[in-house]
Amino acid sequence: MAGATGGGAALTGRHRPNVSGKAYVGIDLGTSGCRAVAIDAGGVTLARAAFPLPPPAHPFPGASEQDPHRWWTAVAGVLKEIVAELASTAHRIEAIAVDGTSSTLLLSAGDGRPRSPALMYDDNRSRSALPLIARHADPDSAVHSAYSSLAKAVYLNQSTRPPTGDHLLHQSDWIMGRLTGRFGVSDENNCLKLGFDQVSRSWPGWIDRLGFDRALLPEAVPAGTVVGGVTSEVADKLGLPPGARVVAGTTDSTAAVLASGVAAVGEACTVLGSTLVLKCFSGAPLFDARYGIYSHRIGENWLIGGASNSGCAVVDDFFTLDEIVSLSREIDPERSTGLECYPLARPGERFPVNDPDLEPLLPPCADRPVRFLQALMEGIAGIERRGYALLAHLGAPPVRSVATLGGGASNPVWTCIRERVLGVPVIALPQREAAYGAALLARRGVGADGPP
Repeated sequence: MAGATGGGAALTGRHRPNVSGKAYVGIDLGTSGCRAVAIDAGGVTLARAAFPLPPPAHPFPGASEQDPHRWWTAVAGVLKEIVAELASTAHRIEAIAVDGTSSTLLLSAGDGRPRSPALMYDDNRSRSALPLIARHADPDSAVHSAYSSLAKAVYLNQSTRPPTGDHLLHQSDWIMGRLTGRFGVSDENNCLKLGFDQVSRSWPGWIDRLGFDRALLPEAVPAGTVVGGVTSEVADKLGLPPGARVVAGTTDSTAAVLASGVAAVGEACTVLGSTLVLKCFSGAPLFDARYGIYSHRIGENWLIGGASNSGCAVVDDFFTLDEIVSLSREIDPERSTGLECYPLARPGERFPVNDPDLEPLLPPCADRPVRFLQALMEGIAGIERRGYALLAHLGAPPVRSVATLGGGASNPVWTCIRERVLGVPVIALPQREAAYGAALLARRGVGADGPP
């Protein structure tokens, strides 16, 4: 497996001797924090930085939102730290790419001023838009979910009535605009759940029947495309070199897979972070809105997968990290609890069940922490198994082994449970952040890689 060694393709992190003195920065905007990584031309990590973000607010049922200005504070913080760390290495920042949470969307003025809070990936207040979308959208599009950015776009249009010149922007789009001064540009991967057709590489005609001006939609460019340069004002404030280029990024889960080194058709990767994300490389795309399955275009291949609302965030609701480590030592991963469990932090699921009203099913043993923790781990592993089985049933390459990243991947007991439940080897990879995958895109975007 390419992911086990980090080699193989242009977007992997294969280390090569640095001959340029140039640095490539990836920024990962997650739910709870912002991380940045700088690499050299050979893929060697030169600097890291992190900045916390407050958790999303939930002002009413179904709502999950953040203030975009918080994102910029975090991005500015990590970039200043990266610049300071690179000062002693004689490396100059050549390019920057940003990834963000999929389907997080806001409405902004033409100059980037937010006109709405950012509706986060797990915000489903816009479920009322689903009948309209169902009437007009391609049935195989990735938009048939209350969590899709298109559903959020319909809601924002109806609730704000945006004037001409406004933009619908994803998390990474807005940051890209803050860096370049050029708002209204996005990458194809983020635009997938906004309705963009990645096969024809165009916005489909049916979008015009959803009641909003398509001028609100961003220009969608392939991930890794140079969008512009950092403005002189931003360069001065953050200490960035004049002329540093900004490259279109991707979603956070896709960046994490790129960071893993998984690149060959048939290879699979699970990102077990706050949420559970399943991906496998294929030579052809697969879309099935019934189950929240979608494909992201990477070069000439496709990443097929889906994202569940389950994951480590559910476990973190009940246990501290120290408790998880301690209790895990008492778990026998080869013996099942036999308990039925579908762990969710709140009602609603995206994949492998697409149901905004799905209720969490938690094990009835909260008074027995070891058994409760194991049942949660088994429940999440069961969702993973169900997801990969569904992908294979619908035509994705069968999974022979699973590379895995994210906080949950660092727990060896949980990895053993997952191997037992999945029935295939689970290979925990070195913990490279999604920001590393974004840095690889930045490197590729300015021609430091060969073709994908």
